[in-house]
Amino acid sequence: MKKRLVPYLSTIVLFMLLSTTVFAQNRTITGRVSTTDQLPLAGVSVTARGTAAGTLTDATGRFTLKVPPSVTRLSFTFIGYTSRTIDLPEGNEMNVSLTQASNALNEVVVVSVGYGTLDRREVSSAITHVSGKDLLPVSANNPLMSLQGKVAGLIITNTASGDPNSSPSLQLRGASSRNAGLGPLYVVNGVPGGNIDNINQNDIESIDVLKGGAASAIYGTRGSNGVIIVTTKKGTSQSHMFYDGYASFDYVTNRLQNLSPEEFVTNRVQNKLGQDYGARTDWMKAVTNSPAFSQKHTIQMSGGSEKTNYFASADYRNADGIDLRAHKREYGARVSISHTTDNDMFTGTLNIAPRYMNTSNADEGNFNNALTLNPTYPIYDEQGKYNYINTGFFSNNPVENGRLIKSDGDIKEMDINASLKAKLLKGLTSMITISQISRSARSMNFSPSTLSTIVHANKTTQTNFAKQSQEENDQKNVEWTGNYNLNLNKHHFKLMGGYSFSAYNYKQFSAQNYDFPFDSYLWNNLGSGLYNGGAAGQGQSAVGSTQNSSKLIAFFGRLNYDYDNRYILTASLRHEGSTKFGNNHKWGNFPAVSGAWRVSEEDFMKGSLPWINELKVRADYGVTGNQDFGNYLSQLLYSGAGYFPFNGIPYQVYGPSSNINPDLSWEKSVNFNAGIDFTLFNSRLNGSIDYYRRTNKDLLGYYNVPLPPNSQSQTFTNVGTMRNSGVEITLNGSIIKRDAFSYTASVAVAFNDNKFLSFSNALYKGAVFQDVGSLPAPGSPGTIQRIQEGHRIGEFYMLRSAGVDETGALLVYKKDGSVVPANQASSDDKQFVGNGLPKLTGSFNNSFQYKRFDLNIFLRGSFGYKIFNTPAFYLGTPSAQSDANVLKSAYNVDSKYSKLTNSATTSIASDYFLEPGAFLKIDNVSLGYTQPLKSRYLKAVRVYTAARNLHTFTAYTGGDPDQVQVNGLRPGLRTDGDGNGTLSYYPSTLQVIFGLQATF
Repeated sequence: MKKRLVPYLSTIVLFMLLSTTVFAQNRTITGRVSTTDQLPLAGVSVTARGTAAGTLTDATGRFTLKVPPSVTRLSFTFIGYTSRTIDLPEGNEMNVSLTQASNALNEVVVVSVGYGTLDRREVSSAITHVSGKDLLPVSANNPLMSLQGKVAGLIITNTASGDPNSSPSLQLRGASSRNAGLGPLYVVNGVPGGNIDNINQNDIESIDVLKGGAASAIYGTRGSNGVIIVTTKKGTSQSHMFYDGYASFDYVTNRLQNLSPEEFVTNRVQNKLGQDYGARTDWMKAVTNSPAFSQKHTIQMSGGSEKTNYFASADYRNADGIDLRAHKREYGARVSISHTTDNDMFTGTLNIAPRYMNTSNADEGNFNNALTLNPTYPIYDEQGKYNYINTGFFSNNPVENGRLIKSDGDIKEMDINASLKAKLLKGLTSMITISQISRSARSMNFSPSTLSTIVHANKTTQTNFAKQSQEENDQKNVEWTGNYNLNLNKHHFKLMGGYSFSAYNYKQFSAQNYDFPFDSYLWNNLGSGLYNGGAAGQGQSAVGSTQNSSKLIAFFGRLNYDYDNRYILTASLRHEGSTKFGNNHKWGNFPAVSGAWRVSEEDFMKGSLPWINELKVRADYGVTGNQDFGNYLSQLLYSGAGYFPFNGIPYQVYGPSSNINPDLSWEKSVNFNAGIDFTLFNSRLNGSIDYYRRTNKDLLGYYNVPLPPNSQSQTFTNVGTMRNSGVEITLNGSIIKRDAFSYTASVAVAFNDNKFLSFSNALYKGAVFQDVGSLPAPGSPGTIQRIQEGHRIGEFYMLRSAGVDETGALLVYKKDGSVVPANQASSDDKQFVGNGLPKLTGSFNNSFQYKRFDLNIFLRGSFGYKIFNTPAFYLGTPSAQSDANVLKSAYNVDSKYSKLTNSATTSIASDYFLEPGAFLKIDNVSLGYTQPLKSRYLKAVRVYTAARNLHTFTAYTGGDPDQVQVNGLRPGLRTDGDGNGTLSYYPSTLQVIFGLQATF
């Protein structure tokens, strides 16, 4: 019996083992993913829940995935569609349909709030989240140009968008300072002070704009102007490769129109206001490179496993400007690696982003030179050399300048940061991040000895000229944070604490010389120049160098609490010190508190108002600072004060060059914000409304002080108060939502009011106003704007016009109301005549999707402000400088400027030259088509075209009003780097892009 039983049992055991082996094998699941109208979806991520197993659908929407026996569910995710998690079927075949996602507030959207992230439903302060896929397609030097108009209250302007080396100016919720920085703080991948120029737009995952004081206060002395947090893409366990390449063409548009050679002869020469030199030259065409071509290529790769993943990106850009000289070539890369240990105890990340740029800088003055030059002057003389020009406003040959004078640069940037995160206990984590942001910029300038101005003057010294300068910026950061999460039934706590240290260092060196034996040396052999070594040497101006540094240390903490996901409270405090401040104010405290009530979670709302999906009421209060000013301004500095002879030998003498100020501190901003977030009609409409009030105190500036006891007549100190208030409205609507067609629209509107409250405090007494916006020669127009207590920033303060008399002279009102010719009025007769600060800015975005086609139309505008028409003032009247070309408006009978024929009032500024600056712009239009492919190598391709700045609707006659700066303290006036009026002009461009994207 036993002999017969043993083989029988052995057979059963063997069968069971074989059965176990068979049943333990992976299942192979196949299927198809499509839209609700049965169109295949290529590139859908299919993952086995709880494992690293995953795949992507092919061009027909099909997939094949081997799943472990423990897996019971599969997840399907695709950008623009609602994710689904579905139980495995009994068989091995499953078909899944995905529906298009709406931008509802109740979606899980992760928002960066500074030193951490929150679900958007948990946010209790004013933060705007923009996904990388919602950025505008633009060919620009700075990725933030793609954010233009997307965030209510954030004004981004670029006065030379056709220049590949230009950077935009950003201002959030109005001007906030007199002498400190006005731009926001950039945080890149969690590193404060990140380099925004070292980011490829394609690498951006999301941008979060911290507008409320409670959100920005966690960054203390750097948060007054808002915070922009940029998060770049990271690796995943899914293998992915992506290519994006485009070619763009910039065409000059909305340019200033001057007289043609024939019109110049008819209107200027025949009226004895110019000479005819025989040629017929279109100087503007001669200095313009239109269309300007640029190209950019990006390739991205990501992949790895559940524990280790990577993201790598490389990009190349080659761009020309619309002037003769501007050019930029750059190479960039970004690598992000993340690894988690097997026990999930530690997670380490490493991010490296190098970038190299070679630039040739534009000469914006060349366009203005071309506008003003007599068009009967030839470019070349009879010998074929550049013609010597000594007439007109600027007396030079702009074509010669653009082709022979060089201004180049080499820029190297490197961003490195590494972090280690440890899970210490349940709910308790700690992370340390070390980072370095470095930038090295070398600028090279050269003008040859063959310039017509040099040759014509028969110069024997100071002929050719060369200069090199080197700037080094280095920032090192160490940041430690600890986070503890605790859930007690309906009570949820998130506690964060941390320490931050930043060290900044700046170095600069420059050297220059004249009279090199060969022009071919350029700037590469400064020692061969003879001018510095001769009797007429430049002395101290031949070389220069400097170095300065500062340190910033902070301790901070934040508590997030919510009860039952209905009542939300956040409180934070940052204690921060800076070496920039005086000895009596090295440290400051920056508290903040915010609260929110999710009304829609209450039972009385859920039952009675089912059309309200989400309704959140919130308010926040926070104190922020601004320490964006120079180093050592609180200290007593010494500098060279000439030479003193002793025993026949001159010795350099040093003396005090600044006053000590132990009370120098940061500018303080007190912020209040109240807002509502809502989602309505089954998530078809969502948006937010915010009211803010920000008071900036202790504004930095120079104030007159007595001599003695002070060594200098002015001290840099904290005096003055300014206030901004406004309303911001954002709406997003899913207007049409069908299987094959959808239309979504979004509106962002911001109203801003500004008032300068005071120039004085108990210790320092200043005047009640400051005149700014000085206009350049010819003539002596003086200043045309005034910052005054009780008034808004941007007030134009000049003579009020009363028309034009029969002699063609400008008439103005005196203070007593009488009317006189402008040359009989004085500066005492100036009045407030308008404001250059827009009262309203807004945008309107329209997105259409039809099957595989996508169309986006983006409109943007600014309203309720004035612009001083600088070109019309100098070039737009018949009485402009003799032998200079003028604008067509000077002889257009329909233009009011053609009436000003009397030269006696030519250089007198008045509101006669103020024009409405309001505009509505068809800012960006893009059209794309996505085609899935049946290839093992290529999953899908998308071809697209985009156009920027298609048309501008405006009453302003001085070109594109968007090219006139409205940020800062002199809005509505075309200004130079020192804030003074300028004639420099860089035309606006229409940009056309043709692109290709491929997913592998």
